[in-house]
Amino acid sequence: MSDETVETGAVEAVDGGETPSEDASAADGTDAGTPSQDVPAADVAVTETPALTSDFFGPASELLDKGGLAIWAIAALSVLTLAIILWKLWRYSVTGVWRRERAEMAVEKWLANEDASALEIASAGRGVRAGVTAVAIRSALTRDTANAREETVRVAKGQIARARSGLRALELIATIAPLLGLFGTVLGMIAAFQTLQAAGSRADPSALAGGIWEALLTTAAGMAVAIPASAALTWFESTTDRLRLDLEDIATRIFTRPPAQSYAHAAE
Repeated sequence: MSDETVETGAVEAVDGGETPSEDASAADGTDAGTPSQDVPAADVAVTETPALTSDFFGPASELLDKGGLAIWAIAALSVLTLAIILWKLWRYSVTGVWRRERAEMAVEKWLANEDASALEIASAGRGVRAGVTAVAIRSALTRDTANAREETVRVAKGQIARARSGLRALELIATIAPLLGLFGTVLGMIAAFQTLQAAGSRADPSALAGGIWEALLTTAAGMAVAIPASAALTWFESTTDRLRLDLEDIATRIFTRPPAQSYAHAAE
């Protein structure tokens, strides 16, 4: 066998054979030289999450940037307003500002000359009215009328002052939030008209309109904070006024109780 025949047979063997990698690629239906186009589910979730976050927080951050320093101050006031309202609701619930049943029961027992029972019922109460009722009954039993009244007034004033804590802050927010909004609007209008003056005869009305609505944005934000602050302030003040009237009524009924003999004559 000649050398040429050997070389020709080797070339034909190489050309006629198929490599395992090519067979696997053909069986899978994919090209060996092309990377796979499938993306894992985890990668899809990772790429979608920032987009959702950007869509949610994008408009808010854009409005804050366009509103300038005034709207940032108004945003801080809005957070403070929400915190004060939630704190007052929690405080009123814990101190029992809305509870009055036990105090009424104690006063009825006191007027019926059941002093021990009245004091026990009032002392077991957790509300502000029950606490002041217990102080008034205890003072009426252990002190003269003048000193008992003074002690009851002192305790009642302290409870009312605690119930009114935080309302001055709400009042201040309701007052300055619209003023901050107007201040930001004035600054924005000044900037808009300065831009219009600099443009001269080539002024674009759409640019001026854009500057004006951005300036008015702070006024709307200030009102959006002041309205709920004013509503919450009015409600809290009415609750405190109701508490004060109830405490005055309780103290008056306790210290003006008729003598025990009057009940005996009425029973006869």
